[in-house]
Parts: sequence; C-alpha cells; structure tokens
Amino acid sequence: MDTTLADPLVGRLVDGRYRVESRIARGGMATVYVALDIRLDRTVALKVMHRSLAEDPAFVRRFIGEAKSVASLSHPNVVQVFDQGTDADIVYLSMEYVPGRTLRDVLRERGRLRPRESLEIMIPVLAALGAAHQQGMIHRDVKPENVLLSDDGRVKVVDFGLARAVEASNQTRTGVMIGTIGYMAPEQVTKGAADVRSDVYAAGVMLYELLVGRPPYEGESPMAIAYKHVHETVPPPSSLVPGTPPQLDTLVAAATAREPEARPADATAMLVAAVEAHRTLPQDTTPPVSPTAATSLYDSGPMAAGAPGSLPPPAGSPASVPPPPGHASAAPPVAGPSHTLIQPRTEMMTGPAEPGGRGRRSRSGGERRGPRPSWFLVGLAAFMAVAVGLTGWYFSQERAIAVPELLGKNLTVAKTEAEGRGFVVVIGEGVNDDKVPEGNVLRTDPAGGSEVEPGSRLVLIPSLGPKLVTVPNVQGLSEGDAKARLAEAGLVPDDVTRIANETVQRGLVLRSSPQVGAKVKEGSKVDIVLSAGLLTPDVMGLPRDQAEQFLREQGFNVQVIEQADDAQPCTVIAQEPKAKSEIDKGALVSLTVSQCQQEWHWPWENNDENANDDTTFNVIPNVLYKNVRDAQQELRAAGFRVKTRKFYGRGSERVRGQRPIGGEAPVGTEVTIWH
Repeated sequence: MDTTLADPLVGRLVDGRYRVESRIARGGMATVYVALDIRLDRTVALKVMHRSLAEDPAFVRRFIGEAKSVASLSHPNVVQVFDQGTDADIVYLSMEYVPGRTLRDVLRERGRLRPRESLEIMIPVLAALGAAHQQGMIHRDVKPENVLLSDDGRVKVVDFGLARAVEASNQTRTGVMIGTIGYMAPEQVTKGAADVRSDVYAAGVMLYELLVGRPPYEGESPMAIAYKHVHETVPPPSSLVPGTPPQLDTLVAAATAREPEARPADATAMLVAAVEAHRTLPQDTTPPVSPTAATSLYDSGPMAAGAPGSLPPPAGSPASVPPPPGHASAAPPVAGPSHTLIQPRTEMMTGPAEPGGRGRRSRSGGERRGPRPSWFLVGLAAFMAVAVGLTGWYFSQERAIAVPELLGKNLTVAKTEAEGRGFVVVIGEGVNDDKVPEGNVLRTDPAGGSEVEPGSRLVLIPSLGPKLVTVPNVQGLSEGDAKARLAEAGLVPDDVTRIANETVQRGLVLRSSPQVGAKVKEGSKVDIVLSAGLLTPDVMGLPRDQAEQFLREQGFNVQVIEQADDAQPCTVIAQEPKAKSEIDKGALVSLTVSQCQQEWHWPWENNDENANDDTTFNVIPNVLYKNVRDAQQELRAAGFRVKTRKFYGRGSERVRGQRPIGGEAPVGTEVTIWH
C-alpha cells in the first residue's frame, strides 16, 4: 500500500478518461496500473511506458503503430488492447484487466510442473502466438512473465509489439539487445534479427523451464548465457527429470534447434506438435516433481503423502530424519498395492512351549495349525487403521486461507479479487481518510494476511476520501466573528485583505475565497476580504474648486485653508487625511491651497519675453466629465501632452479634474487630468 500511495500517478485522471486506482506491477519498460475507464465504467489495466522511452519520438511513433496492430489481433488467449494515447509526458496502453498471476509466479511457488500441466499451459500460449504469426506479428519477448493465468483458469499472452517498438527507438543505438537473454534465440544474439521462429525458440525454452523448473542456461553474466544459446544445444528435459515422456524431449529439441530452419515453421506448427504430444501422453505419466510442486495448477487439493512420483522430504526436514533407536515411528504404514497393511513376519509369534504346556502342538495330535492369534497384534492393527483413517480425514479437510492484501486497491477490483478466492464479501460503511483516494479500500476485516477458513466473511471498508465541509457565509461579519465561524466549520482563516467599498461598512467582510457554499477539504485555508470603507482621494495639485466639488460628491465634509505659496493660485498643495487613507463617509477632509488672490502667470503668458517668439499657441480643450480615452485623444489632437492621475489608485471612466483648463497654451504643453 505504501508504494502505491507514493506513486504520483495513483489517483490521477489520465487523458481525461482513466482514473488510476493502484499499481500492480513494474517492469523494465513499463509500469502497470489498475484503472477505471470512467467513460465506459469498466476496470482496465493501464500500461504506462517509462519516461526514458516516452521521451523518444521514434519509440512513440513505432509504439502507436504496434498498438494499432495488436488491437486488431482478436484472440481469446491474447490480452486485448482497448486504447492507446498520450497525456503530457505519459505514453500508455489501455488493456483488458486479467485478475490472477503470471506464469513466473506459479513457477516460483511450485517449481517444475507435470508434463500434462506444462502442455496445457503451452497449448493456449502457442495458439496466441500462432494467431499473431498468421497476421505477420512477432512477439519478440516470450517468457513466463508475459503469460497471465487468470483466476478462472484462462491463459493470456501480453506485451505483443512492445519489444519491437523499443527495438526501433533510440534505446537500441548503444548496442542493447531487445528481449530477455534467457529466452533469446541464437540469431537474435548474433545478428539482432528476429522472425516467427525466434518466438518458437523462446516457447521451447519456456516449455523446458516448465518441465525442469529452471531455464536451460545459467551464467554469471548475460553475455555468458547468450554465448551458451549460440554454441550449446538445449539438453533434453529427461536428462534432469527422469521419466519425462520422450514426446516432450522431442518437442523441446525441435523448438530450440540452433538453426532456425530446423525449428517448426511458426507457432501454429509447434501447436500442432504440442497437441499431438498431449494426445499421446499416457495418463499415468507423472515424473517426480519437487516438494514445492505439491498442487496441480487447476486443482488446489494437496497430493497424498507418499503418492507415487513424489520426492522424499528435503534433507533436514522432520520427515527425513529417522526416529531414534528404540522409538517407534509416528507415521502410518504405507499401503501396498492390494491396499492391505504390510504385516510383520510371524516367526516371532512361534517358539518354545509356554509354561504349563501351552506351546505349539504337533500336527499329528490334531492341534490347530499355524501361530496363535496375538491380541497385541490385533490391537496394533486396529490402531494403525484408525491412524490411517484420521490422517486421510485430516488431509481431506479444507485448509485455512490467507486474507489477501487489498489496502489501497479500487473497491470493485478488491471485491472481485476476494470473491475469486472464495470469500463472502461485504462492503462496510465508508470512512473519511486524507491519504487513501475515494473509492479505494481503506481497511479490511479481518486484516490482510490473517488466516481464515474458506468461504469466510470479509468486510471491505472503503475510503470516502478527505472529509469535505461547506464554506460558511461570513459576509457582513467583523473580522473576529468571521474567523470564529470559519474555525467552527473546521476551516483555517488565512490571509486578510482590505479593499475600498462605499456600500459596506469599514471592517466588515465583503467576501471569502473559496466563496460561500464551496465544498472544500476539512482543515483547508480560507482567505477573507474586508471592506476598507472610503479611501481619501488624491486631490493634490487639483484646482480648489474642482477638488472641493469632487470631495463633497464623494460624501466628505471639506475644510479649506489658504496659505501663501509659489504654486499656481487656488491649487491644492496639501491634504489631511493623506491620499488613500481609510475613513468613514461624512468624515472631514482638510485641504491646504495656495492663495487665490496672488498674481501668478503661466510661463508662456509673459508677452515681453515672447514677443518675438514663433511659438504656436492652441486653445486648451475643456475635457471635464468626458470619457478618459476620448479626452486623451482630444488633448493630443490639439497638440498637448497628457498626464493622467487617479483619485483612488483605481481610475473611473470619466474625467473629474483638469489643470490647466481653458485659455491658450503653447503646443506641447502638459495638461493633467484626474479620473
């Protein structure tokens, strides 16, 4: 569960369609996830290529082409490809989801398989490869890891075309061989070339491994194994597992011939040979199997202890150690062919006459012939019979099974998996959790790994995801009350900002972010915006009459103080409160203006200095209350430069102040407008 939750793709919606539920496998070229196709509401396997491949344009192009070819390959023993696509840096395949395990998992658990079982796996594998070969497709990476055994006994081959796409990409430019070295045909090693007979070779190696329990070649390095593929002949399975039918030795030898011309022409030809071998295989052909191979692939019942063909217990195990001298063995006696217990010799029951003349009588005296019955032997035989019966009863009982690890898996996938293992699944009440995505298994009862009887009840507790709360309405509240209400709802007040608003009282909440009514994760942060009430407008430099009129229109009381100054007469030279200060409506604003009666002239109004000046004069347009953009265009058209100022730091659409206004001025004079 930990690795699944740490995977950044888990919980992500890929390509707007596939919701990744959990990771189930990771290989050398791709990672496989269980995902839900939200369009068709079905569970799929999503194979996501590793980034090193996805960043190679040659690989992506070839991969898309191979995916289209595989999608057209409809066969019951081939994992179906539904879709292919890319999402940012993700290149993926959407495929049929097959609950079960790989053939590699079976080999790890069982060791080698019986000949009949081995063929019953290889026949559907060869059928899948044969269908591909008939359409001109080569697998290139046939191995147990790419054979899936579903929970209902179906055999599926996966990863058609992936190796070919990698082979065509930049990944091979450094001399890397594509495929798995243990199953690679000699021509793949020496020439880097592969055809349908290369798949046949790999299938022959895989059949050998099923029969023997390990691949034919092992070495300290991949190159050492590759050398053996080229220069050595795969030994017959019977050389390691005596009793292997000769039909299978012949099939392995033909499939793994070093020269491609000596092998079956394609997988279909090998399939015909495998079916014929299966038909002629004696029913009682059961070469010794390893102790770990105590169960049939399709029958979960254990083999009888001491059954023909089973190996003795491993050295050092309790059953392999003889009892100490003077102690009887606790194991029941072995039944002979007639199913009667092997009796001890009877000579020990005859001998000299007992005291009192109760020994063996002579035949001539007409006494009963043979030894007398011994009550001890009768009792021992009865005890052994009971012991054998109890042993058979014990081994016939259903064993405890382990609860599967389902934490973090999609609920539907987990339910299917548990039911496939014989559990009676009950969906419990969901629980909120910040880490496990909604719809995935949060916990099970009993817990994963617990041993229970087959058919037991298994409760799956789904995650409801993080607990969501509704952002409460805090509009019109004071800052303190708003924070208290957010805290009561399980939210955390965060940033507080203030903006001017003439309709909401200063200090009260205007809005929140996220907004009222939004569903957010419990403990989320919420920003609030307070009303700053009215802000003192910036009227510095504005003519007195314009400044006073504007302030009164905004709801302020105005006090004007005149003082001598070098500025243009009747111009605001100071204001209190200062510009952009927060104040209430109706507050007093004090303006300091230069004296209105003093003599002052614009520089261009000195006629003596400009008598001989050729400066062009134009009339300054009055643009008060006009649209700001129109006013700017009009002033510039008259030949004047325009400076724009804002009363509140945010402008309005209309001009509310102008200096100078009216009269004539030289072309190029700067005119300031307020809005």
